[in-house]
Amino acid sequence: MEVFIKASQFLLSLSLLIVLHELGHFIPAKLFKTRVEKFYLFFDYKFSIFKKKIGDTVYGIGWIPLGGYVKISGMIDESMDTEQMALPPQPWEFRSKPAWQRLIIMLGGVIVNFILGFAIYILILFTWGESYLPNENVKDGIWVTDSLGIELGLKTGDKIKSVDGNKIKAFSSLPGEFINGTSYIIERNGQTIEKEVPVDFISKLIEKGKGVRPFISPRIPFVIGGFGPESKNSESGLLPKDLILAINGTPIKYFDEASAILTTYKNQTVTLAVKRKNEDITVPVNLDENGKIGVSLGSLPDVDMEKLGYYTLETKEYTFAQAIPAGTAKGVKTLTDYIKQLKKVFNPETGAYKGLGGFISIGSIFPSTWSWQSFWGITAFLSIMLGFMNLLPIPALDGGHVVFTLYEMITGRKPSDKFLEYAQITGFVVLMALLLFANANDVIKLFH
Repeated sequence: MEVFIKASQFLLSLSLLIVLHELGHFIPAKLFKTRVEKFYLFFDYKFSIFKKKIGDTVYGIGWIPLGGYVKISGMIDESMDTEQMALPPQPWEFRSKPAWQRLIIMLGGVIVNFILGFAIYILILFTWGESYLPNENVKDGIWVTDSLGIELGLKTGDKIKSVDGNKIKAFSSLPGEFINGTSYIIERNGQTIEKEVPVDFISKLIEKGKGVRPFISPRIPFVIGGFGPESKNSESGLLPKDLILAINGTPIKYFDEASAILTTYKNQTVTLAVKRKNEDITVPVNLDENGKIGVSLGSLPDVDMEKLGYYTLETKEYTFAQAIPAGTAKGVKTLTDYIKQLKKVFNPETGAYKGLGGFISIGSIFPSTWSWQSFWGITAFLSIMLGFMNLLPIPALDGGHVVFTLYEMITGRKPSDKFLEYAQITGFVVLMALLLFANANDVIKLFH
């Protein structure tokens, strides 16, 4: 069922983005009286699931869910319709239109993608607002939960001030900031220290694999979650949701402090001071040879965390007027972060190319339960990503056509149809190679 929900969200998001992107080409083409022969959601190699001709245009749904397209008369595109291009230009064809009109038609799809992404972020903030843990509210520093954090140069208790000179707003954004960043500043024991992000940090993160817990976390209290099957203390009097306040009289606030103390009492009995609802009690427990109680770590609701003075969440509601600049800023941040990530993908030293993913990776970012807020947030991100990717100056992408059109406008010389045909083939081969590489990475990760 989880796979079905993820796949449903992915297909709905993909369909929405494809249709609106192609509308971005379709509408200006029609405004400039350019004939559009086909408007398709998904690809229709050999046959279509649905098709209907209205006027000069066949509207349809293909059976290969890898994208979509509009076929514009007189344009060298993925259809490679060389027979049409061999005939004399017609007034309704793309190639007969002025360069400025062709430029608008080619930019229409990416413009729609950017507008859509920004608009969704604005509407998300207006509808749901935002709730997050401000980084400045993590007053006792971070908890380094994985060796990756240690390799990064972090220690439990560090307060992260900035990454690449940018102050961190939400604690949850820190992993992404380290992925995109090159340097960071921390406060450790009252001293300010600047450190470099290792160039191969992304590679090590990828090698850890999917499902690994975050390498940093806010420091959390020691709350009993449950008992292991071989725990010696299931009958000790401890109960799930108990909050540990002290061990043998030594006060503790966070789990990382408890873990360090317990290892000094291996195979011994210790007394825990416990808070249970509004009651304070003591419970003796037996530790094993590793200094473990034999319990899983639990959690407290955000409300209780605030009451006990651990963290205070920030909750903001926006009017529509307030959501416009806030949503726009979120869209700009999404775009700049994506560009940083892409730069690292093309730098072999980072190893980021190992994390390049295809349709399985994209589908997996959707939640396993249906959430409209998450759905629209991911769709906004994908829309901005799709817009930028299509702007890359690769023949067969919108950006490639834009480059050739700008060249024509600047020099007054139009590239020959034969040159454009070869460029289209080259770009198509490059895109197919990238697509195969990304999806092969997905398959490898599944088996890994």
